[in-house]
Amino acid sequence: MASGGSGKPCSEGSAASPSSSLPHRRRLSSICDSCKGRMQLVADLLLLSSETRPVTGAEGLPVAETFEQCRDTVIARTKELSILTHDIQSHLNMGRFVEAGDRLLEMADLVVSLTEWSAHAAYLAATEAPGSLAALQGLVDRYKVTRCRQEVEQSCGALRTAALADLTPQLLLEVSQSISRNLKMLTDASVLASERSKERFAKEQFKLGVKSMSTSASALLACVRELKGSPSETARARCVLFSGPLLQAVHALVGFATEPQFLGKAASVSAEGKAVQTAILGGAMSVVAACVPLTQGLKELAQLPENSGKTAECRERLRSSACAVCEGCTLLSQALRERVSPRTLPSVNSHPVN
Repeated sequence: MASGGSGKPCSEGSAASPSSSLPHRRRLSSICDSCKGRMQLVADLLLLSSETRPVTGAEGLPVAETFEQCRDTVIARTKELSILTHDIQSHLNMGRFVEAGDRLLEMADLVVSLTEWSAHAAYLAATEAPGSLAALQGLVDRYKVTRCRQEVEQSCGALRTAALADLTPQLLLEVSQSISRNLKMLTDASVLASERSKERFAKEQFKLGVKSMSTSASALLACVRELKGSPSETARARCVLFSGPLLQAVHALVGFATEPQFLGKAASVSAEGKAVQTAILGGAMSVVAACVPLTQGLKELAQLPENSGKTAECRERLRSSACAVCEGCTLLSQALRERVSPRTLPSVNSHPVN
């Protein structure tokens, strides 16, 4: 699906006419679905997880070494988030749907990053408490591979559910890039696990899982290229057909990779550490819980007909959601500075990922 940096402003900065804005409205609606799914997924995996583990970056190293570094980074990013929510409202009020979508992509990337750093800050604070023990690293990072699986599912879902007219060359490019990017991450993680494993069966099974996934991906991406060049329901049906084997291969590989023996050991956290961890995670959840309805409100506005009587009501809900984002940022910053629980806000409307 769409991801940060994939869309670039392509208008002249003025509001489009009703007829010319329709493709831009459709694009914004699609971006809303993608961004909402990503934010909920990361919240499920990092904020609602019962396990306490560090969050690692692309190189497999922790995103930060100290709690103070995490705290300062997150607080700085909450300020960026407040600015972005204001920009999104401004663009939408002026009918600039392209720019609103671009800023929303940036917002989703920022919320994902903020959530990751907050979760790592919570881990560091919890394990620094007396009586706590740090986690032991395993062969596989459960968060990374599970997130890859879910993003591949979302990308394949777009091929199945989007109207044919909405499967534009740009969207299909974003879908292909998302699938390729996440499969590469899964491949890299599996190859590394194979190299480090001491079990003969595990070494070979990781390799076979990657091979199965790669073959299925090649078949699907060929269908996506055909759909991009010659759009038709037949071409789309082929994409749906060949997405099935890929999803099965990805599910099998991730299911194998996340067996307990490959995951290391979660941290053991004392009561004092748990209290600090809960405070920080609660602050981060207040941000995500506000960003999700903000994104939903954007989608509702994008789908309203021109001059709809519901526009003013939707804009007011959007404004309230933006205010809630700013309030959530304040609560998260407070939790990080004082290590105490912020005021409880409704949790994000999602379900834990197994």
